[in-house]
Amino acid sequence: MTSYDLSHPIESGMQTYPGDPPVRVEPHADFTTEGYRVSALSMGTHAGTHVDAPSHTQSEGATLGAYPIETFRFDARLADVRLGARAPITVADLPGEPDADLLVLHTGWDRHWGTDRYRDHPFLTRAAAAWCADHGFHVATDALSVDPTPSPNSRPEEPDGFAAHDALLGAGRLVYENLTGLDRLPSRFTLHAYPLAVDADGAPVRAVAVIDD
Repeated sequence: MTSYDLSHPIESGMQTYPGDPPVRVEPHADFTTEGYRVSALSMGTHAGTHVDAPSHTQSEGATLGAYPIETFRFDARLADVRLGARAPITVADLPGEPDADLLVLHTGWDRHWGTDRYRDHPFLTRAAAAWCADHGFHVATDALSVDPTPSPNSRPEEPDGFAAHDALLGAGRLVYENLTGLDRLPSRFTLHAYPLAVDADGAPVRAVAVIDD
């Protein structure tokens, strides 16, 4: 078996969704004064590579603690949706057969991580998100969000709010965002993406793809 880490490293100043808390990883104790090291970590629940629980956008939605641990191990299918900036991902762009637990959207936008361009990623239409939910897919993406992210390049015809999130999370599906390195993967693989043990609206994950050689 071969394993691939699909997670962005957590580090101070890393890119976050506009308005989310900044990420800080700072020394708290060091060898000079205390004789050991401890770092202080401050971040939001949706920083870096992370999973969204339904309570992220649904007032009565489940938190991560409602899901058994085995939920976060997926039979994953990769969907090649490498489209242009701020392009809508429609039902026609998705695979026709729902033969996996998780649909992983390969937008290629992780190459823009850490830049303003990263906010101009392709996004799921509400209809495409609803199709995923109706066919039993959880969804992951290598972009900042499954919905359009506000930026100076936003267009008037783009949907407002969190239509794709609502369609998926409202159906009890999970959403993973900010994966990276999907270009190394075959069309089918197993994804292990376990959140921190926090009963919240989301949490950072270490996302690891496992491929049978």
